Amino acid sequence: MEKDNKIEKKSRRAFLKDASVKGAGALAGAAALLTGSDDAEAKATWAEHFQKNYRLMTDEEKKESAERLEKRYSEEYGKKVTVGIEPAMPGVLFGYALNIQKCIGCRRCVHACVKENNQSRHDENGKATEIQWIRVIRMEKGNFAFDQNKMDQGYPHDKNFKHGVQVGGNAYTNLGTLLEGQHYYQPEKVPEKDAFYFPIQCHQCEKPPCVKVCPVRTTYRDPDGVVVIDYNWCIGCRMCMGACPYWARRFNWGKPNLPAEDMNPKTHYMGNRPRMKGVVEKCHFCLQRSRKGRYTACIEVCPVGARKFGNLLDPNSEVRKILDRKRVFRLKVEMNTYPKFFYFVD
Repeated sequence: MEKDNKIEKKSRRAFLKDASVKGAGALAGAAALLTGSDDAEAKATWAEHFQKNYRLMTDEEKKESAERLEKRYSEEYGKKVTVGIEPAMPGVLFGYALNIQKCIGCRRCVHACVKENNQSRHDENGKATEIQWIRVIRMEKGNFAFDQNKMDQGYPHDKNFKHGVQVGGNAYTNLGTLLEGQHYYQPEKVPEKDAFYFPIQCHQCEKPPCVKVCPVRTTYRDPDGVVVIDYNWCIGCRMCMGACPYWARRFNWGKPNLPAEDMNPKTHYMGNRPRMKGVVEKCHFCLQRSRKGRYTACIEVCPVGARKFGNLLDPNSEVRKILDRKRVFRLKVEMNTYPKFFYFVD
């Protein structure tokens, strides 16, 4: 009996060894088939598909992952592409300030962001949609106008209507501003008379609700305050989009349309590297720039200097001086998100 058990254990050992060898061979064969494909994206190695969450990788694993992407992107777009893995700089907490008194609604920031961060573009057939991380809302200025006739007028207006509840009148005139505004506008010239503009993008919250609801922890807050997304781990559930009170996140319903000639080859793994279908993306304060001591693209392109950016921990930075000297407010403070995106007026 003891002899039979030894034979059984040996056969199990042999079976597992044989299965592991065959399994490795199957994976290698599949990887070889992918490598032989003409599709550059299909040439991504199996290591990329099964790699760990970025923040759980070792420095060596991060380097290897970036090198794999550089090779694939360079072949796919026909140019030398770099994928940076620069970590958050110590002693830095990025903050942003925007002067809504100066903003003229030109939306150059929107288009500079699209160009810098490799967002999906419009195509000639209208099948692809341009993804824009910055949204500029047009709001109308208005004054309260009292109209006694409207205030006395009941509703509904039919005097013979005797059923239902009668209610008091309404001035039907906007007071101050229309907070809902226009998210899409096409004026011949900006700024428009009796209008002002309110840009919105990711507010890089200190207590981001998008992070709290992510079921796979693919989005998280880095030490420099930037809320990032590990695209390889995003499952496209879009719960973060529903949780964000600032309309800051975008979803790739189709494969992003990024022409090779428009592709920005200076990328960052957690930032502007090309995304794939079925993932969420958003503003990340141009990590490929800011973590190298440069301004974001929207800062550089603003023609009126309405946008300011800097280190909140540095009392001599532009953004800190604005917080100390200007009339500053944050959007939707009642949400307790503690955004690092501030609005101010002179």
